[in-house]
Amino acid sequence: MTENVIETKSYNFAIDVINTYKKLQEDKEFILSKQFLRSGTSIGANVMEALRANSRKDFLFKMNIALKEANETEYWIKLLIDTGYLKGDSYIELISDCKEICRILNAIVRSTRENNPDYIKEDEESYIDWSLIE
Repeated sequence: MTENVIETKSYNFAIDVINTYKKLQEDKEFILSKQFLRSGTSIGANVMEALRANSRKDFLFKMNIALKEANETEYWIKLLIDTGYLKGDSYIELISDCKEICRILNAIVRSTRENNPDYIKEDEESYIDWSLIE
């Protein structure tokens, strides 16, 4: 069986996120750590769901969620670094890994859309319950 790059990278990234979260907990840095843990581990979970999707539409939907979670995680890492909660070169690698995952997911989403001429962008909106927003 061939290795799936995004599956492997997002899984390994989740491990790094968990280890970083543990460090933040040891240092009693609770404020932002839970959001960081949630979004950082959600990337791989959504990638896994996408890879086992029943349709291309579901695959694209889950990969989009993974991309959004990766973007959110990048934000939390930057915030944790800029506020001094995360210090040192190892966290520069963490943000670099997150950016790489964002680039890969963006490419997957873009190529899936381009290679599916029947895909209608509005289909994504069918997952949104607009009555909850209004």
